[in-house]
Amino acid sequence: MRYRRPPTPVDWLVAAVVALFAVAEEASGRPMTPSREHFSLWIAAGGVAAVGVLFQRRAPFTILAVYSAANVAMLALSWENGAAWQFYTQLVLLFTLLSEVGPRSAKAAAGLAATGVYVTFMILTASPPAGWGGVAVALAMCAIAAGAGLAVRRHRVLAVQAAERGELLAREAVSHERARIARELHDIVAHSVSVMTLQTAGVRLTLPEDRERDRRILATVEETGRGALEELHRMLGLLRGPQADEPPRQVGLHRLDELLEQVRSAGLDVTLDTQGDPVPLPAGLDLSAYRIVQEALTNTLKHAGPTQVTVSVAYDPGQLRLEILDRGPRETRAQAGTSGNGGHGLIGMRERVALFQGTFTAAPLPSGGFGVRAVLPL
Repeated sequence: MRYRRPPTPVDWLVAAVVALFAVAEEASGRPMTPSREHFSLWIAAGGVAAVGVLFQRRAPFTILAVYSAANVAMLALSWENGAAWQFYTQLVLLFTLLSEVGPRSAKAAAGLAATGVYVTFMILTASPPAGWGGVAVALAMCAIAAGAGLAVRRHRVLAVQAAERGELLAREAVSHERARIARELHDIVAHSVSVMTLQTAGVRLTLPEDRERDRRILATVEETGRGALEELHRMLGLLRGPQADEPPRQVGLHRLDELLEQVRSAGLDVTLDTQGDPVPLPAGLDLSAYRIVQEALTNTLKHAGPTQVTVSVAYDPGQLRLEILDRGPRETRAQAGTSGNGGHGLIGMRERVALFQGTFTAAPLPSGGFGVRAVLPL
């Protein structure tokens, strides 16, 4: 069942214009206005036409077909000149029809045919007879209305396709970033499981022979750990695909000074502000915090060029706060600077924060520039 769209403010405006135009033309009594024998009938016809225009988007073909047939019948029965408001209303209905239905559909062809019949009948019943100039103007206006309707529909289709492509690209970007984060965290998890397995094996070997039951339990734990390592390596193979990347080197906030030196050499004037006493961080969170700062600085260099940046790392009770604030581009915006994340910097940062159930904001600053803020629960 087709969704019944309520009239929009634009529909109400166009309907009001049609009603006022019809009443004004029928009641004006100007010499060029057709003389009506049934004045009240034509006023009512203008009101009905305005109602049809108001609800034209619900059934554009039906309303156009009924309107065209009614006009032809009224002109045939009264054999009077058609009014300008009738012709312009026909153009409005034709525009709406072609903006709603496909150009190759049967309804579009039937709507054009109905409009052609009405315009032909209007020209034949004109008194005095319409000249070739009037015929050309009528045909040109019909062509403009039809072309505008087709153009609006084409624009709407392209807009929908662009939105769908954008949504697809966004989903692919999120998937890409999640896979990249998983690849990085894999080494941390694999290292932890490996240490647990080796320590279990060490304890098992140090137990005396009379504790055979404990030795068997530890052997089972050791075997389970080795199996988990094998499964982790298989999972990494799926994440990396056929062309495996080199294992990423372990980084964290302890290597933040190295990162800042790299971006300083690229032109950023970076200041580091550390608040609170640094505490040992879980390996995964430490890596994500480092990557967030790295992504933010890379985005600053790419979009603002060489500028001043303040990096704040605050060790608060129960949470780690990161702030990367820049002052925006200087007089000459830099075109250099590339992003190693394929343009998915903000997506990657947001996914890393969400992984640890933190909060993330990235927005322009009131004083200019851009700010990235992340809070990671410890």
